Amino acid sequence: IEVISDAANGHDAVGQAAQLCPDIAIVDIAMPGLNGIDVTRKILKVCPSTKVIILSMYSATEHILQALQAGALGYVLKESAGVEVISAIRAVHAGNRYLSSKILGSVIDDYLYQSGIVRAESPLSRLSLREREILQLVVEGKSSIEIAQILYISSLFAVGKNAFVPFSETSSNSSFEVQIV
Repeated sequence: IEVISDAANGHDAVGQAAQLCPDIAIVDIAMPGLNGIDVTRKILKVCPSTKVIILSMYSATEHILQALQAGALGYVLKESAGVEVISAIRAVHAGNRYLSSKILGSVIDDYLYQSGIVRAESPLSRLSLREREILQLVVEGKSSIEIAQILYISSLFAVGKNAFVPFSETSSNSSFEVQIV
């Protein structure tokens, strides 16, 4: 494995990929200039043989799916990057997909739930995908403004429209409340 380039922003990453056409590009999802999703699309346009791995601090399923839809073959969380980047590079180089082990279960669960294969019993299962993403970011300690930036929504929408819908559920097996305003 040889590192042949390093880019400071998304535009530079696309330019360097066009020049060098690397076997694998590791792209930060939150690059300045162009985000990692757009960088992935543009790299694959200028150099279709390059395989892209997204490096991200976001574990929300929506980000993962956007990356995969853009053409990325791998998605590695920054918190486990040291451990998993080499595994991701090897897997992607061999033509396989790679997802960090910490997100694999939630991606599969979301797929099973969305496809109707599994009916979840948890009250959280009644939240929409977007509401679960917001809740996940809240649990990670993100502010309303940070959440708005991460999810590409207006911070006025996140605060003014109460994107964090009050939710309460009580049953014989469980009891919890989530209210973020």
